[in-house]
Amino acid sequence: MRPGRRNLITDVDGLRVGQAQDARLKSGVSVLVGAAPFVAGVHVMGGAPGTRETDLLAPDKLVQEVDALVLSGGSAFGLDAVGGVVEGLRAAGRGFAVGGVQVPIVPGAILFDLLNGGDKGWTQTPYPALGRAALAAAGADFALGSAGAGYGATTADLKGGIGSASVVLEGGITVGALVAVNALGSAVMGGGPQFWAAPWEIGDEFGGLGTGANDPGAEPALEIGPGEATTIAIVATDAKLTQAQTTRLAVAAHDGMARALSPSHTPFDGDLVFAAATGARALADPAGDPLRLGHAAATCLARAIARGVYHARPEPGDTRPAWIARFGPRD
Repeated sequence: MRPGRRNLITDVDGLRVGQAQDARLKSGVSVLVGAAPFVAGVHVMGGAPGTRETDLLAPDKLVQEVDALVLSGGSAFGLDAVGGVVEGLRAAGRGFAVGGVQVPIVPGAILFDLLNGGDKGWTQTPYPALGRAALAAAGADFALGSAGAGYGATTADLKGGIGSASVVLEGGITVGALVAVNALGSAVMGGGPQFWAAPWEIGDEFGGLGTGANDPGAEPALEIGPGEATTIAIVATDAKLTQAQTTRLAVAAHDGMARALSPSHTPFDGDLVFAAATGARALADPAGDPLRLGHAAATCLARAIARGVYHARPEPGDTRPAWIARFGPRD
């Protein structure tokens, strides 16, 4: 496997990412939108998820494709970001046809960033406007680190952020990941600077620092209060998959979260992975390709998590230091 041209989830043709954030709020929204509807699945392994429209992603449900997927800060308030995306898609004529009405299908998930030092004293929720702005900004290139849904994200010891990575398999299929890292656990080994995801790093995409020291007997401390975490992600591919196969892709991708965050999938995280399949490439090996896709999705997600933390930048009022501030400038 090798990274795609951008090393972003948008290396999957037909997918774009848009982001919007509010510096005063210290929160934001990230949107993955397809040029056409795409098959989607979801798998939740955290104990405290916050979601919208995820039940319809089960393989036995009527609607088999979605128009977009949303990752948002704001805890329960952030679910309103999906409404802003739905409004924007409807204005563009997108959606599932029901009689003469187009209904955009947009599942979403949120993370908790209400105690990160931002101004949360609004009288009207800002998230619908952020969702619509993120959709309007959708393109092939987008910022990593302190942007979008990762703008106000934190981990146990460092700032979190938005991360992405991609790979192209030997057979030509592309897989990518997009993640908002807001974990109860840590992305770095033994306090850093090395990342837990180091064995999966390609080149020096998050510093090329190799692996660090790990105490296998160390017990994790509860550095963040209950309900104050969650890592939410999307993995995507241009392979042609059924909704059941796409759901399995989301399940497999969770391995990448466990490789890159310690601990992960805790009772206080709402750890969730969406999966998306555009269907542009048929499976050449119907038995072996799903296995390879699952491995690629987990690898991409681990790398994307490290990149999200690595690229986070210091901002006024931060409650956690950025990786760059603690461990020095990058070349």
